[in-house]
Amino acid sequence: MGARMDVLLGAQWGDEGKGKVVDVVAPRYQVVARFQGGPNAGHTLWIEGRKHVLHTVPSGVFHPGVMNLVGNGVVIDPVIFLRELDGLAASGIDLQGRLALSRRAHLILPTHRALDAASEAEKGKERIGSTLKGIGPTYMDKTGRNGLRVGDLERTDLHDRYRALVRKHERLLALYDAAGPDREAEEQWMHAVERLRTMELTDSEHYLDHALRQGRHILAEGAQGTLLDIDFGTYPFVTSSSTISAGACIGLGVPPSRIGRVIGIFKAYCTRVGSGPFPTELTDAVGDRIRQAGNEFGSTTGRPRRCGWLDLPALRYAVMINGITELAMMKADVLSGMDQVRLCTHYRVNGSLTDRLPYAVQHAEPVYTESDGWGALGHDIPEPLERYIRRIEQAVQVPVRIVSTGPDRRQTIERSSAVAAL
Repeated sequence: MGARMDVLLGAQWGDEGKGKVVDVVAPRYQVVARFQGGPNAGHTLWIEGRKHVLHTVPSGVFHPGVMNLVGNGVVIDPVIFLRELDGLAASGIDLQGRLALSRRAHLILPTHRALDAASEAEKGKERIGSTLKGIGPTYMDKTGRNGLRVGDLERTDLHDRYRALVRKHERLLALYDAAGPDREAEEQWMHAVERLRTMELTDSEHYLDHALRQGRHILAEGAQGTLLDIDFGTYPFVTSSSTISAGACIGLGVPPSRIGRVIGIFKAYCTRVGSGPFPTELTDAVGDRIRQAGNEFGSTTGRPRRCGWLDLPALRYAVMINGITELAMMKADVLSGMDQVRLCTHYRVNGSLTDRLPYAVQHAEPVYTESDGWGALGHDIPEPLERYIRRIEQAVQVPVRIVSTGPDRRQTIERSSAVAAL
């Protein structure tokens, strides 16, 4: 097949552990490129006992030979982005010549954040659980053809374009009877923009095409998860971008014919942050145990995550919609010590049994089967966990190639499977 772009993405509601897997597989690639989302993402990596959380920077930054690209489908808050870069520099990570930004990526303004907060407050009990990072309003300006892009930093009329967009936002904020950002926030943004101008800005679609023609392998890194996709997720409790494999083509300007492997990341159980349907949610002591054992608190917001059993109809849906060719199962260690673990194999909807994710997933009642639990995990996969994995593979017909047994990059088992890749 030659040079290709593989895609790595979340197969649940986000927070699956994508950052760790990118870090594990990054040495096999020459370029790691983020294709959607923004600072609402929180990719956590543990390297030699040290915790790193990335929000916008691709997760290939910890490997010196890997180029990192922020693609056109990403929205960038200059202040948060540069704070992230400063944190990496303080940790000894040298990104000189290894990080580029697409000129077509859109910029988050302070007024976008204010609009996000005002819109969420207006919804009251119907709020969607936004991270309040300005993501939704920025994508709205993008599709409304009003947005500012990274490439606009090179224009002589940048200030005029900025003021015109801010005036529009101020009119909207007045409708919400909400205050805008203070002067300090705007000054921080302007200072960050001046630093952003000095970075490597690129026409990323041409950059990636050239890389492929030169035989370089690319890993497209997704944020959030399949069930938060703007079209195919549990709408309206979703994010504002396309989180699925097709979104990698749009978010990077790479044609579908160049996609090779599609790696889906999922936890041995399920979690969700914010509002929205969650058929297998556990609101009892078992859910609390999983939350504490898995440290299930948002890396971006700090909010406690809702926890539940693994949902096979939802995972099967993610495999279908993304064309997933292989899976990586994260946090198998979190369920260690349980006598029994449960798997949702079907839903009961309006009295009928189905193994499909329905449109009205909020009305789906989970149907479970039980599996034996497993003890502490080491360098090998114990038989009860192996049986659990095989049941998953049988249900989704995709091999589980990676099993994570702890947060550090070294706590990873690469596994062979009897199930053939798609």
